Amino acid sequence: MKIDVHKQMEQRMGRTIEFLKQELQSLRTGRANPSILDRITVNYYGTETPLNQLATVSAPEARMIVIQPYDKSAMAGIEKAILTSDLSLNPNNDGKVIRLNLPMLTEENRRDLTKVAKKIGEEQKIAIRNERRTTNDILKKMEKDKECTEDELKQYEKIVQDITDQHIKEIDEIVDAKMTEIMEV
Repeated sequence: MKIDVHKQMEQRMGRTIEFLKQELQSLRTGRANPSILDRITVNYYGTETPLNQLATVSAPEARMIVIQPYDKSAMAGIEKAILTSDLSLNPNNDGKVIRLNLPMLTEENRRDLTKVAKKIGEEQKIAIRNERRTTNDILKKMEKDKECTEDELKQYEKIVQDITDQHIKEIDEIVDAKMTEIMEV
């Protein structure tokens, strides 16, 4: 029973780490990365549809993203969705594909993006700590219900803290790597 509590906590913390990776992947760096368009939805025949379901998105060059729609009638909608997004990109439509040229990031942009990365990391650390608190509450209830002894509770709480520390360290490493990538010129 107690092992299940730890495994469940570890699974939830693992999902938090995966969410962090996805969030950071969508942050723009100096290099073209098609995943920056993952959040963009296009009004396609009255339905908000993710861009990656309407087109092939690739990065053939370091600072260019190419979007090739499966249906040419979706081009205007894709262009509009990109223009109205918070990415500050100007799409170039040649009738067959849409090209996005990513301008070089200024030093100020890079610093702002590192702040965003840190903020996302801090939010995920809070989620990890909340998970720790929830698990500790479950363990204390188990001790109160006489499902484990006080000594066992202390052991389990130490395991919970070790798992938490491990995940917090992993978050720091992921965020630091992303910040290094952002600051590269």
